[in-house]
Formats: sequence, structure tokens, C-alpha cells
Amino acid sequence: MHSVEHRERSEGRRGCGPLIPPLSDTLRPLRQQVFERVRAAGLIPRVQVAKDLGVSPASVTTITQELIEAGLIEEIAAPRDIDQGRGRPAVALGVRASAHRVAGMKLSDREHTAVIIDFAGNLIADDVIPRRPGPMTTPEILDAIETLLNRVCAKAGIARSDLSALGVGVPGFVDTGSGTVMWSSVLSDRTVPLAAAASARVGLPVTIDNDANLVTLAELWFGAGRGLADFAVVTIEHGVGMGYVINHRIYRGAHGLGMELGHTKVQLDGALCRCGQRGCLEAYIADYALAREATTALNWTHREGQSIAILLESLYDHAKAGNTAARSIFRRAGRYLAVGLSNVINLFDPALIILSGERMRYDYLYAQETLAEMDNLAIQSGRPRPPIEIHAWGDLLWAHGAAALALSFVSEGLLQPARDIAAQ
Repeated sequence: MHSVEHRERSEGRRGCGPLIPPLSDTLRPLRQQVFERVRAAGLIPRVQVAKDLGVSPASVTTITQELIEAGLIEEIAAPRDIDQGRGRPAVALGVRASAHRVAGMKLSDREHTAVIIDFAGNLIADDVIPRRPGPMTTPEILDAIETLLNRVCAKAGIARSDLSALGVGVPGFVDTGSGTVMWSSVLSDRTVPLAAAASARVGLPVTIDNDANLVTLAELWFGAGRGLADFAVVTIEHGVGMGYVINHRIYRGAHGLGMELGHTKVQLDGALCRCGQRGCLEAYIADYALAREATTALNWTHREGQSIAILLESLYDHAKAGNTAARSIFRRAGRYLAVGLSNVINLFDPALIILSGERMRYDYLYAQETLAEMDNLAIQSGRPRPPIEIHAWGDLLWAHGAAALALSFVSEGLLQPARDIAAQ
């Protein structure tokens, strides 16, 4: 087990952020590396920081003193499993949780969720508000952001001005660097400078990203991806998204619009996707695709006024009860998912693939025959395929990813002001 992972579990103070192996990433300034080592460990002695980073204890002492004086980390009496020596008790370092608070928010087709976390990544409060179906205008979505932020701040017992930043996730095509939403299913407008507009509305720095990137960031900071250099997260909800981590960092592409697995083409002149093009993977897997198939194959035209969620629950119940048509709909979607996942394996060779999202409750999408078909479509290298984990988290995990984006923005600005956070 990774030494940092072992320490954080034994002490009950988990830490957050990527668990980057020692000496594997020396491009960042030493001050930033020291802070990130402390943040990832939860609690760690100075001597261990020096050992992990391969630098002199004197250098670490100087830098940690600067970070303490800046109010970013603090000294904490070391637990017994750290303090093994005799004489003066050892002192461990930890992030000063109260130094900053940030909010994270996911805006989705079904509901909006928000969390507030402290500087050490601990959850302070969360909230959820339902929303009406259909795209919203820019003023409407700004109203929703402000309303939800006020509610979650009230739950946390703090004012908006007590926050250092807000991270926001939306489905669709997002240029993180400029804070622009090029297209989203939750917005009726296109090419919206949503980060700047939201910042002006709530009076806080706002960072914005594609929601699939943010659930990937949540796994990287808080979940199964903390100790992995390379892994993929494929999200299946109202749409199909993907986030990818390369060398412990989210990969976004040259214009911040990469990893749109749901809009890779699997059928020429195929089914119409909500993006306006045809043959996208999403148009065969997403919930609106399954509902479309159910309406036709099961002759449910009389149910066209029902919500997609109710239609899908009914479809799933029919499949579980043995209805052949219902089972074939999930089977077909599972085959298309196998195509998409095999392409991910062939392109990136990830250490792990995480399937995440509300639709992961529909186990027909990843039944054994689906995984077997994926194996057949992947390159036969003689090595085992990457493991696949199913994480049927709710939207609060995605909001945690948005909070991690805000936390990264704040810490980057404090530790390395000139650096472009969009490159992270």
C-alpha cells in the first residue's frame, strides 16, 4: 500500500488531492509540492515530507514555516503511530482547514446540487434544489446559481463573502480556460461566458467545467483515483460523458473540449443526438435514447407525456420481469457501450475505468455479456483488460468535483499566482 495512503487511514485524517508518487513530478515549484504533499497526506511529519520529495530537511523546514506564517498549514501534535521516537514529541503538519472555504455546484437536467468544503477538503454543508424540465435561459440559470448558493451558505452558517471561490459543473461543451459554455443541455443559449456572468452575480471568483471532468476530479481528489496516474471515468446520465486523468492531472485537450466520448460516432447517418448531429454514442445509450426506444418498441406512445425518469423505471421493471423487448433495448445499449469502452481501452490503455452516474443502477448496461463483448473489441495484447468499477454516485459527488476545482483554483493562486489554472 502507498505509504501516504497508509498514514492517512491509520490517523483518521484522510487528506485530499492526488497521491502523486515521490520524485515523479518535479516541474512544480517546491513550495507547491510541499503543500500538496501535506494536503494529500492529511497529517505528515516534516521529515517524511523531505524524504518523500527527496529534498533536505532544512529546505522543508524553511518552506513549511512560510506556509504556516501564510496561514495555509498548521502544526498538530503527532499521533502515536507517527511519533515513534523518544524525547520531545513529534509534530505533524496538516492543512489549516479554516483557512479557506469553497463551494461546488452541479447544474443538471434534473436537479441542482451544491456543497461547501473547507481548505482541507472536509464537507461543511450540502443542498439540492429540483428544477423544471428543459433548457434555461442565461438569466434563469444565474438565478438558480444564486438561489442555491444562498441556501447552502445558510446551511453552513456562513455568508457568501466567507467563500474564496465557486466551482460550477454543467453538461455539454465547456471551455474551462475562458469560462465559456459553448453548448449545454441545461442552457437555451450558446457560447455563454457563464463563469464571468456568475462571478458578477455572486461576487466570487467562479471556475467552470464540463460535469464529466468534475466527477473525474472528485475521484482524483476524494475517491478511487487518488493513487492512480492514469484512469478514465465514463458517466452515463441524461448524456454520456468522459473524463481522463493523465499523470495525475485532468486532460482537457487544446481548447478544453476534449474527451467527448458521448459524441464519438458509432453509426454513420444514425440516430439523432441532442447535440444536433447523428450517430453519436450518446444517442444509443443516454436516457433519452432508451426512452425513445421504449416508446417505439413497447408501443408506449400514450406515455409520451411522462417524464423520462418514470419511463426508464418502467422499462427497467419490464426488463427485470423478463419482457423480451425491454431486455433487447438494454442489450442493444450495452453493446454500444461496449464499443465505446473498447475504444477507450484501445486509445488510452487506462489503469482503471470507472462507470459513474445515475444510470449505473441499470445493470443491463454492464452485464457480463457486455463486458465480454468489450473484451472482444479491445486489442488482444495478451494482457488483462483494465478493471472496471461501477460507482452509482448521486449528484453530490459531482458537486464535490466542482468544489475540488474551486479549491485547486484557490491554492494555485496562493502558491503560484502566475500560473494558468486552466492548464491543470
